[in-house]
Amino acid sequence: MYICPIKSFVDMNFLKFLISKVFLKQLGFAVGILIVIIFLTMQWLSFSTNQGDFKTVPDVSKLSFEEAKAKLAENDLKYKLQDTSNYNPDYPAFSVIEQSPIAGEKVKENRKIYLKINPSKYREITIPHVIQITRRTAESTLNAVGFGVEKVTYKDNIGKDMVLGLQYKGKPIKPGQTLPKTSKIELILGNGNRPGGSSNDENEE
Repeated sequence: MYICPIKSFVDMNFLKFLISKVFLKQLGFAVGILIVIIFLTMQWLSFSTNQGDFKTVPDVSKLSFEEAKAKLAENDLKYKLQDTSNYNPDYPAFSVIEQSPIAGEKVKENRKIYLKINPSKYREITIPHVIQITRRTAESTLNAVGFGVEKVTYKDNIGKDMVLGLQYKGKPIKPGQTLPKTSKIELILGNGNRPGGSSNDENEE
């Protein structure tokens, strides 16, 4: 079998190069550079994602804002307030009514916890126009916006069960004024009698 002398010479030289100090130095240098790159990449990923450094979100519900802020700081967490429009009577005024993420969740250090603070009272809402409509319609309209009907007072008027006026805590009020949500309003209704035509001018229900 014939073997080309040129090919044999090239193969021998390549093998000698692979075991030469020059090649081994270059190979070692390349491996070292690769190790350094991998190490720096892992360090950057660890720093940017805080791998393994998680905090448990504490329960700050019903705490005052100052107490909640201090408790979050103790756990290396930050906070951000969100607007709160609805008052909850089950929570103290100006206490935390809602938090996100919720208590018990695992989050990264310095994560912002979003807080909603309970107002001191129900928000003010506008009394709708319910004059000169039936009692049933008026009650439905008032309930729909958040008011209640405390009692009904009748007076002589030919418009039976027609709303003639409104009162709140014994004082006259008008549509367009504002009252706290859930306020109880008194309706003044007609009893179907002509004024002066009945011995009972006014009665309550």
